[in-house]
Amino acid sequence: MFYGDTLFEIKIDDAKYWKNCVDALVRLVDEGTFSLSKEGIQFKAMDPSGISMVCFEMPSKAFSKFEIEKQANIGLNLENFYRILSSARPDEQLLMKDSGGRFLVEFIGKNSRRRYKLPIIEIRKNLENEPKVEFESDVEIRGESIKEIIKDASLLSTYIGFKTDKNSLIVSAKGDFGELEEEHLGEGDAIKKMDVKKSTEASFNLEYLERMVSACPSGNHIKMHFKTDALVKVDYKIGDAEVVYYLAPYIV
Repeated sequence: MFYGDTLFEIKIDDAKYWKNCVDALVRLVDEGTFSLSKEGIQFKAMDPSGISMVCFEMPSKAFSKFEIEKQANIGLNLENFYRILSSARPDEQLLMKDSGGRFLVEFIGKNSRRRYKLPIIEIRKNLENEPKVEFESDVEIRGESIKEIIKDASLLSTYIGFKTDKNSLIVSAKGDFGELEEEHLGEGDAIKKMDVKKSTEASFNLEYLERMVSACPSGNHIKMHFKTDALVKVDYKIGDAEVVYYLAPYIV
């Protein structure tokens, strides 16, 4: 719920940057709660199917202005919020604050201002706790590379398999039209770093994995954490913000 007596005012110099952050959330969920505190903004939510989770955190220092009287929980329809943010124009700043029990979004240009007021909705679910898993393999891979791998696998299948060994990452996909196997040996153009404590093997839904990596900025690396037949953790940075996803394994 929203605490009506809470006053907050948040400003970010690049409105399009915040749009890119929300893009990483709306890929999985259509509504959710932003938790505001003096430390920054957090967001955690399960997707409607219950097989994936997104966690987002952005420190207060990333904003040009971050004033908050006390902690507040702001429930928003993310699809509507993202549509508004998508109207951001080059060089516009973004101001967000409470306004009479509604969420005010203001775009500030050189000689103009544009304001939207969005309803604050009550999200009945509490913030989800992140899964506690002792992962056995960690792979840091170039964002463009994993996007290409997922695209290749989607030509044949609706799921993708990952197998890690001491010095290799093997990706596989299988469907009615054929099979794919792609092997990356150690650190190179695609893989920046590998830490394999134990060989792992697991498969995942391609559509959900594609949604997770699609918002990764160009040039960034994505960290993937595996355990045999267990969920995968996917995380990367969007500027100062960090986005973390969890996806349940696909049982072939």
